[in-house]
Amino acid sequence: MCCIVPFLRTVSGYATPVSSGWTTKVMDKISLSNFRCFRDVQTARLAPLTLLVGENSTGKTSFMALIRALWNLAYQGRVPDFKEDPYDLGSFDEIAHHRGAKGGRADEFFVGVKAPRLVRAPGRPRVARESALVDFEVTFRKRGTAPFPTNVRISQEKTWVEHHYEKQAVRQRFGTQRGSWEAALRSGYARSWADRSRTIVPFDFAYRFHRGVESEDEGALIHLSGKKTPTDEDFNAIRRLCTAFPRFAARNFWVYASAPVRSVPRRTYDPAPAESDPEGAYVPMYLANIFYEDRAKWRALKVQLEKFGKQAGLFDEISIRSLGRRDSEPFQLQVRKFAGKLKGPRRNMIDVGYGVSQALPVITELMRDDRAPLLLLQQPEVHLHPSAQAALGTLFCEAVGPNRQLVVETHSDHLLDRVRMDIRDGATKLTHDDVSILFFERNALDVHIHSLRLDENGNILDVPDTYRRFFLEETARSLGI
Repeated sequence: MCCIVPFLRTVSGYATPVSSGWTTKVMDKISLSNFRCFRDVQTARLAPLTLLVGENSTGKTSFMALIRALWNLAYQGRVPDFKEDPYDLGSFDEIAHHRGAKGGRADEFFVGVKAPRLVRAPGRPRVARESALVDFEVTFRKRGTAPFPTNVRISQEKTWVEHHYEKQAVRQRFGTQRGSWEAALRSGYARSWADRSRTIVPFDFAYRFHRGVESEDEGALIHLSGKKTPTDEDFNAIRRLCTAFPRFAARNFWVYASAPVRSVPRRTYDPAPAESDPEGAYVPMYLANIFYEDRAKWRALKVQLEKFGKQAGLFDEISIRSLGRRDSEPFQLQVRKFAGKLKGPRRNMIDVGYGVSQALPVITELMRDDRAPLLLLQQPEVHLHPSAQAALGTLFCEAVGPNRQLVVETHSDHLLDRVRMDIRDGATKLTHDDVSILFFERNALDVHIHSLRLDENGNILDVPDTYRRFFLEETARSLGI
């Protein structure tokens, strides 16, 4: 079993993780239909840095929840929980598109993504090429009160595998350019799956038929089209496709999803397990654990945190103050500001306003050495001054890379404009092709997603007339035009 083993390299002054095991390109495109406020089939472009913009209640949070659901299903084989924090989308009836009494509710919804093939690269990591992207498509229907993936399909070019989940069995179809076949999976795993209903059958069941297609355990192989019997070449093609999603080898391919409002600071903290949570309540304990257990690691992280703190105007120094002689005793999290050569007093986190405490979970999650390859951040600019919001934009540009993807929901023009200017000025290694701006536009009862791009000068291309209309109208009004 292989897992991600992160190590550090420095990019633009910040530590960035590179996997020495499975490395990947970003999720490339996501398609959806009949999901929440999205009725018609539409496709949105994802990039290393994807910014979600638009009015309130236009589906941005639902879109982020869908990304996590697809990631969990593709890489961990987990049936998505659409009520998992920080997203609670409700039951199937709240998730499937509904057009009112006359329009009715959809009886299924579809999602798909061009997902990266995980590439095993011992020693020196390498990134999957564009041709290694695999189509991963899921149709959800109602089971009980929750959405359930009744049909799951992976494909690349003319090779494909489908799972159809029924009440008492799993039917699998697979094919290549030479033909297609079907089998009913009656193994112990497939039978028990109907009871557990929290994981999907691994795709590699298909090429296991090569050594016993007529066995009582696995069921008979049924010819659908083309060649009557799959050859070694067919099974090898299926095997290569199935191992694009080595579920058990990718357990550590987890997603971090932040809540729109983080936890409030406390004057003192009692030592406790530092388990990650969407509100960032774990962060003070996480920092304290590093402080007590590995001073060298603490100094490295402290430098990164203080660099951003200075750029954002939030703080110049951050420190842990122990209230006892042992690491089991309470502690405080303190910051202070400098004024030239003068160093101000250390102040408790709770005494310096909400800006620091709201930003700290986000920047800590970006800088920790075991951070997730995919981060979904909701309104990271909450409680921040415009200058700090702009600094976040630069931090996001510096933090992404081949093994790191950020999807950020934001209402901050300052953050967005900083990203555009950093692209124009070449301030980081991020290029204009590495940024996608998704504009969510409400149209009656539906929402349309516009995938906007930047040019080399940071200009936004293919902008619809409604984009930033409010700001233009407000500016015109202030000028008396």
